[in-house]
Amino acid sequence: MIGKNIIESEPISGAKVKKVLEDFSEDNELNYEQNITLNHLARFRRYSVEDSEEIIEKLQSEFKLRPKVAVHIVDLVPQDLADMRLIFAKEPGQVDKEEMEKILELLEQYDIIE
Repeated sequence: MIGKNIIESEPISGAKVKKVLEDFSEDNELNYEQNITLNHLARFRRYSVEDSEEIIEKLQSEFKLRPKVAVHIVDLVPQDLADMRLIFAKEPGQVDKEEMEKILELLEQYDIIE
């Protein structure tokens, strides 16, 4: 990638990517990579775009999580502590069991789109 520099990088949820691709596909034809991405995102359960953004904001403000980790939690829709431990496995700071349970309680307040 000669001559290309990344100016800014921001993690976004899969729900938001799906919405952007669906909106884009209404007026344009998707290329191969975009089609693969859209098909992949359609296979998994997830929160709505509005709920995703709200959850990410709460995870960052209440639990002091990095944006990347908050997006992982929203995209992966963890169901139990084992799932949460996998998400936090490579995080530099340790998250205790009580905090993980609070995060799971927060996620239970939102509906999952099939």
